[in-house]
Amino acid sequence: MKITSSTAALALVASAVAAPSPTTQDKPTKRQAGCASAVSLNAQTNVFKQYTLHANNFYRKEIEELAIPNLSDPSLEAAARKVADTGSFVWLDTIANVDRLEPALAEVPCNEILGVVVYDLPGRDCAAKASNGELKVGELNRYKTEFIDRIASILKAHPKTAVALVIEPDSLPNLVTNSDVQACRNSAAGYRDGVAYALKTLNLPNVVQYIDAGHGGWLGWDANLKPGAEELAKAYKAAGSPKQFRGIATNVAGWNAWDLSPGEFSSASDAKYNSCQNERTYVNTFGQRLKAAGMPNHAIVDTGRSGVQGLREEWGNWCNVDGAGFGRPPSADTGLELADAFVWVKPGGESDGTSDSSAVRYDSFCGKPDAFQPSPEAGAWHQEYFEMLLRNSNPSLL
Repeated sequence: MKITSSTAALALVASAVAAPSPTTQDKPTKRQAGCASAVSLNAQTNVFKQYTLHANNFYRKEIEELAIPNLSDPSLEAAARKVADTGSFVWLDTIANVDRLEPALAEVPCNEILGVVVYDLPGRDCAAKASNGELKVGELNRYKTEFIDRIASILKAHPKTAVALVIEPDSLPNLVTNSDVQACRNSAAGYRDGVAYALKTLNLPNVVQYIDAGHGGWLGWDANLKPGAEELAKAYKAAGSPKQFRGIATNVAGWNAWDLSPGEFSSASDAKYNSCQNERTYVNTFGQRLKAAGMPNHAIVDTGRSGVQGLREEWGNWCNVDGAGFGRPPSADTGLELADAFVWVKPGGESDGTSDSSAVRYDSFCGKPDAFQPSPEAGAWHQEYFEMLLRNSNPSLL
C-alpha cells in the first residue's frame, strides 16, 4: 500500500498492491469439497464465526514448489508449512487469472470459506506504477463482460461453496485522495461504475462482499474520513444496496498494526491530524462515518505482514518493507464487534514491486531506504523476503 503521512500532501495519497505470481498452476484436489446443498450466507452476521478461511492450493504450491526447495535455512521448513496451511485469499488480477477460480472452488470443504480478491479495473492503481493493470481507461465493457460476468458465472456454478470477496483494492480510496492526479481523474468514472457493477453482479447467496477502504494511514486522516465514507457509500447504493454486502476490507497488503498504542507514527509532527493511529481505531472511527453515510460498516483486516512495527521511515512507504514479519493469523476472535476477522489477503512472499530503477514498472517507493533490496517485479516470488517474514513472524511461527 502506498500512502503519505504529510498533511501537505494528503491529496497525493496513492497505493500499490502487487498481483500474485503467475508462475504456478492450480489443479483441483481429490478431497471432498463443497456442502451437500446450496450455501446461503447471511451478510447481517459475521460469517467468519461459522467458516474458517480456506488455505488455497495456489499459495500452497508457491510455498511447496518455490519456497521450501530453495530455503537457505532448512530449519525454516516447518514454519513455511504452517504458512501453507494458513488461510489466504486467491487473487483474480487479470482476465486470464479468472482461471484460478474454478480449481480453487473445487477444493473448499463445507466448513471453510474461500477468500477471493477481485482486482482488474480499467486504469488500475492510477497513482502507482508497480501494479498497474492490463485494462486501459475506457475498457469498462471488457471489465464487465470478460472479467466480472465470467467470475459471476463460475460462482453461480458452485452454489455449495462459501466465498468472501474483497472488491478492487485501492480503487475508491484513490479517488478520494488523488483527485489532482490526471490518471485518477481519467479513471474515476470507470472505477465508480466498475465497482458498482461488481457489487451488483456478484451479489450471490453464497457470497459475502467487502469493499476496499484503504487503512488508517490513508482514509483515516481526519480530513478524509467523511469524503471517504461518502465515496464508498455511493458505490454501495449505486449497486442497489446489495443484500450480500457486509462492509469494508482494511490494510490489504498493508503494514499497519491492529492495536499498537501509541501508533507507529503517533509522534510525527502531523499526527494530530490523524486520529486513526492503528487499524482497530480506524475500523471503529471510519465505521461510524460509513453508518452515517448509509452503508454496512463491518470489516475484515489484513494482518498478513504486520507482525513488526517501527520499520518505515514514513507512513507512505508501502513497498516490500524491510524487516517485516507475518502477523496475526486469520481469526474471527478480534475483540471488536465491527471487526469480523483478521485475514491474510496479500500472499506473503510475493513481491510488491521491483527495486530495479531501469524497469518499466519501477516505482520509486521500491527503492526507498526502508524497502527490501533487491526485489523482483510485482507478483513475482521473492524467496529472501518470504524467509524474512518467517523469521520475523509475530506471533512466532518458528
